[in-house]
Parts: sequence; C-alpha cells; structure tokens
Amino acid sequence: MRLLVGTRNKGKFIEIAEVLSDLPLTLTTPQEVGILDDPTETGATFLENAVQKAEHYYERSKLPTIADDSGIIVEALADELGIHTRRWGAGPNATDDEWIEHFLKRMKKEKNKRARFVCALAYIDAAGKAHTFEGVCEGIITPCLEADFLPGLPISACFKPDGYNLVYSAMKIEQKNSTSHRGRATRKFREYLEKALKM
Repeated sequence: MRLLVGTRNKGKFIEIAEVLSDLPLTLTTPQEVGILDDPTETGATFLENAVQKAEHYYERSKLPTIADDSGIIVEALADELGIHTRRWGAGPNATDDEWIEHFLKRMKKEKNKRARFVCALAYIDAAGKAHTFEGVCEGIITPCLEADFLPGLPISACFKPDGYNLVYSAMKIEQKNSTSHRGRATRKFREYLEKALKM
C-alpha cells in the first residue's frame, strides 16, 4: 500500500518510517506527489491539528495519509509551548540550532525541569475516514544538549524520559521507538493497520 506521510520535517519522517519499516508499505512525501502548499493549523489541540494536516494532504493526493502534530508541554513555561512548540521562542523560521539555543537559555532560569512530550497522529484511510492515535512521554529537560539530533527535532537532544539515563536522540532506534511520544503513537497506528489490512 502506498502511504503518504504528511510532513516536511525530515526527522519526523525518519522516525515514522522506522516504526513502519517492515510492513508492506511504500512511504511517500508531499514533495514526491507534488504538494507544495502547507496545511493550516487552526486547531486548539494536537489532535485537531493532526486531523487538519492529514485531511490537507489526503484531499490533494487521494492517497491514504498519516500526519502528526506534536510538541512539548513544559511545566515551568505553563501554556507557552504545547501546540505552538515550533513557532515559540525564536520562531518558526529559526534554524534548529537557533531554536534550541533560545529554549535552553530560557530553561536555565527555571528550577522545574519537568516536561511532557505529546504526539497526536491522524490517519485518513482510502475511503477518507479519519482515525486517531496518541502517544505521551514524561521526562525532564537537561541543562544542555547531550547528543546529536535528527533535522527538525532539536529537543530530542535535551529531553530525558523518566526511567532512562539517556536523552531521546542518544537512544538506539528500537529503544527510542518504544519510549518516545511519536514512537508510541505510530506503534498504535501500526497495530491498527495490521488488523485493518490483515498484514
């Protein structure tokens, strides 16, 4: 089955592809099917935005489509990030390095380092019906970057999940996919797909 992964974020595509790697799927990107415009994100929740994104790409491609909306909720920063994570701080046009430098500088002022990553994933099937899945991971923000990170995922280098001594991006693929918010949401989608398509 051909499946459109509705994101321009290379890091997100890589993580989703890893979880789905051994299924009989051909993953494609918006660019590969000629979709150049970005979806509007006007939802008040991760879930609403994920569905908006998936519908945007499905309507233009007519392919089964998945899209996610994810972000981090930092206790000390109240409602500042969440669904606005990538647009927060240094802004949506900032490079990964600029964004994470601003974030870590801000976090130095905060004693409370508790945070929660959330991922809502929406799947629009061949009939145009939406299905949703969610993954959550609790942890702490480290004082500095502790590993390299995939393009588009800078916080993965300074977020340490509860019960682990490694930040996301320092984990082996299998460990990260079983722990991370996106890994958990994508694994739920994978389980649904295996049953629905009897893979």
